[in-house]
Amino acid sequence: MLRAHLGLDPWDVFHQGVSDHAGISIGTVTIIVGAAVLLLWLPLRQRPGLGTVSNVVVVGLAMDATLALVPDARAFAVRIPLLAFAIVLNGVATGLYISARFGPGPRDGLMTGLHLRTGRSIRLVRTGIELTVLATGFALGGSVGVGTVAYALAIGPLSQFFLRLFAVPVPEPQAHAGPPPVAAREADSVPEADAGPIPAVADRTDDGPDNRSDNRRDVRPADRSVERDRSCQDPA
Repeated sequence: MLRAHLGLDPWDVFHQGVSDHAGISIGTVTIIVGAAVLLLWLPLRQRPGLGTVSNVVVVGLAMDATLALVPDARAFAVRIPLLAFAIVLNGVATGLYISARFGPGPRDGLMTGLHLRTGRSIRLVRTGIELTVLATGFALGGSVGVGTVAYALAIGPLSQFFLRLFAVPVPEPQAHAGPPPVAAREADSVPEADAGPIPAVADRTDDGPDNRSDNRRDVRPADRSVERDRSCQDPA
C-alpha cells in the first residue's frame, strides 16, 4: 500500500504520522506502537504468544526491508491492483496467523479481546478500531486517500471471512469410561439365589388373607390367658 500511493491503511497512517514527528523510520514506529498496544491487553486479559512477539518485531523490520527493495509504482493501472492485492493479502494474513493459535499480533489481539469482552462481531470491532486509528493518524499528518477508506471498510469483513475459512477445528475430549454406579456394583455382587424348597415362612404367608386373619384370632386369646396367669402369680 505504501508503494501504491493511494493512501495508507489506518494503522500505517498513524505510524507515518508518528514517524514524521519523531524523525524515525516507519518500521521502527511500527515496532514501538506494537509494544505499546500490548499494554491494552492487560484489562482484556489477553495472553501473548509466539505469534504476538513475532508480529511486534518482524512486521516492522519487514516493512523497512520491503520499502528498501520495492520501487514506487507510478502507473495508475498498476497502483489499483497493487492496492487491492495488499488489502486482500492483509485479510488472508490475519486469518492465517490467528488460526495458527500461536497468539495474535498486538493489534489483532486488541480486536479479538474486545470481541470477546463486548460480544460484538469481529467485523464491527475491527472496523471501529481502524476508523479510530485513522482519525488519529490523519490528525498527525499521515497520508489518507481512497486506499485508506477501502482498507478501513474492507478489512473487518475480510478478517471475519478468513478467520472462519482457516479455522482449525478443536478436537473434542474423549470421554473416559468411569467406574460403574454403586447400585450396579452392588447388584452384580449379590449371588443369584439357588432354586430350592420354599421356606416354611413362605408356606404360612401364602395361605391368603383369610388364613392370616384366622391365625391372628387363634393366637390372641392364648396370649391374654398367659398374661392373666402371670398377673395372678405376682404378689399383691
